[in-house]
Amino acid sequence: MLRACVLDFKGGWSDYLTLIEFSYNNSYHNSIGVAPYETLYGRKCRSPLCWDEVGEKVITGPELVQETVEKVAIIRKRLKEAQDRQKSWADVKRRPLEFHQGDKVYLKIAPTRG
Repeated sequence: MLRACVLDFKGGWSDYLTLIEFSYNNSYHNSIGVAPYETLYGRKCRSPLCWDEVGEKVITGPELVQETVEKVAIIRKRLKEAQDRQKSWADVKRRPLEFHQGDKVYLKIAPTRG
């Protein structure tokens, strides 16, 4: 993921780590049904408009908003592609379980606390 973004944006990976983290944490995850940020804080995240380090060239106004929106869109697209690729690999080996009456099966029961 990080490698793909660095190739797209032409720069060091540390320059885009915050945007990639933002995109990942605010992307929908099937396993939990919402974005991780929403799960943790109970609300949607605000846009990262002023994440500049001291000494960096500061882009202000519409330029910053436009650049950030474009990069977040590209990162989200890459995340979706990676998720689809991982799902297709997982589905290759997946098969539905079939049980018939009288089959013997192992049942794992975890001990409960309390």
